[in-house]
Amino acid sequence: MVTIYEGKPYERQLGLSRRELLKRGGAAALLIISGSAVISPEHAWGLETSALKPETMATLIQVARDIYPHDQVPDKYYAIAVKGHDETAAKDPAHKELIENGIADLDKKAGKGGYRGLGWEEQRVALLKEIEKTPFFQAVRGGLVVSLYNQKEVWPIFGYEGESYSKGGYIARGFNDIEWL
Repeated sequence: MVTIYEGKPYERQLGLSRRELLKRGGAAALLIISGSAVISPEHAWGLETSALKPETMATLIQVARDIYPHDQVPDKYYAIAVKGHDETAAKDPAHKELIENGIADLDKKAGKGGYRGLGWEEQRVALLKEIEKTPFFQAVRGGLVVSLYNQKEVWPIFGYEGESYSKGGYIARGFNDIEWL
């Protein structure tokens, strides 16, 4: 990839440079795979798996972050969002096969180091665009719409106060506050 920097073209190396690693800081959290768990020691959370391989779950967390990227949302909430695939895979062998094979295919397309080994978000997104019509991608994306955004702990990050019915409805809570008029 050729980029122009300070008026001169240079070839950007693919992978994660030292500068990029430092710039990303907390955004690229380290996930440790141990036994049947995915652990984030930096942010003090863990996710135990029962049906899917922990490597698959770690990759699913990265896939979820790449499908719905929100830098301000910690990986913990993405892990909670994809945990449902592990629970469904425990009951449904077809779903387990769909997810395991989908991740294996994604890792194969990514090459050495697999999907999580790709250092640039653009590379991962390009791979996801290649598979966006597959049942695997549709299952992951469709599940995330509900499982990520229905977490009440995530709502304040987006500025959403939650449903209004139990608090008197929207009319009693600022619907007619038109200060700009």
